[in-house]
Amino acid sequence: MISGHRHRTAARTAAITAAIAVLGIATGCTQGAVTATHPATPTPSPRPSTTQTTPPRPPTRAPSVLARLTDADQARPADLLAPPEANSPQLPQGGRTILGSYRVVAYYGGPGGPALGALGNAPPEQMAKVIAARARQFAGYGLPVQPAMELIASVAQAGPGPDHLYSKTISPAVVQKYLDVAHRHHLLLILDFQPGRGEFLPQVQRFAEFLTDPSVSVALDPEWKMAPGQVPGTVIGSSRASSINRVGDYLAGIVRQHELPDKLLMVHQFTLGMLPDRAKLRHYRGIELVLHADGFGSRAAKIGTYRQLAFPGRPDGAGFKLFLTQDTGGLMSPAQVMALRPQPDVVTFQ
Repeated sequence: MISGHRHRTAARTAAITAAIAVLGIATGCTQGAVTATHPATPTPSPRPSTTQTTPPRPPTRAPSVLARLTDADQARPADLLAPPEANSPQLPQGGRTILGSYRVVAYYGGPGGPALGALGNAPPEQMAKVIAARARQFAGYGLPVQPAMELIASVAQAGPGPDHLYSKTISPAVVQKYLDVAHRHHLLLILDFQPGRGEFLPQVQRFAEFLTDPSVSVALDPEWKMAPGQVPGTVIGSSRASSINRVGDYLAGIVRQHELPDKLLMVHQFTLGMLPDRAKLRHYRGIELVLHADGFGSRAAKIGTYRQLAFPGRPDGAGFKLFLTQDTGGLMSPAQVMALRPQPDVVTFQ
């Protein structure tokens, strides 16, 4: 169950303290937290002047008509029935929709090493091959598999920083490096945000130049969204639906303006209190909302958390996280993960 994660706090804190000493970072970890320690991110540097290369587009897939629409969208369904133009932007492996068209298999982490997650175990070019191999394990469960990298674009900090928001964004040059690899290997790149005492939307907007890319989606991490006076690593954070809806509305505008394929908007959760008014999350055309279950522990504890979160199913997607070193009793197999209900649309490894 969800509460089963909390008794591991002391051992986890000790492990984090050791990691801080090695990395020279200053941060903490929540009770039952699902992310590792947060290294100080590099000072943002000017974006390279080189022109971004767009990869060849795979063949077009017919778009599906999705139920996740605002009231305004429902008033004009004919727009959704029209096929995209032949030269319209496509997802990395073709098509315009993700949920129901692909199962996403991602590695999560930051660029500063493995302390933040498995994505940092090696340079992005090497990790792309690791992710592709992992994704192949989930073939044969009814959908093509779309490999992905979930890159932490803003990292919660134990110190206030110059803006007193307890969060630091990574350099656009680093994001470009991962995006170039994503293009070469036909991966999704999901930018993850840990806002500290700030709001999600301003941090997402800092990466606007990348959000016009069909390969780029967004994830939000309420665990690391703090109320005034709270410090990351000392409490489990939370987010109101309104903060998440502002991001959804913003992304929907980008998708509409640039005629992009759908983008994922993933929201991480492992306690009910992290999203106290989850029922107020809105749905926007072109934005596919995924509620993503985090939390490490035994297989029984993880399944218990997933059930207690009670994800509603369509039009929302469901996600499930596996911890390569922290899950106990052996890593759940693809068959065990696919036996969950609702069946996960996104499987993430940390």
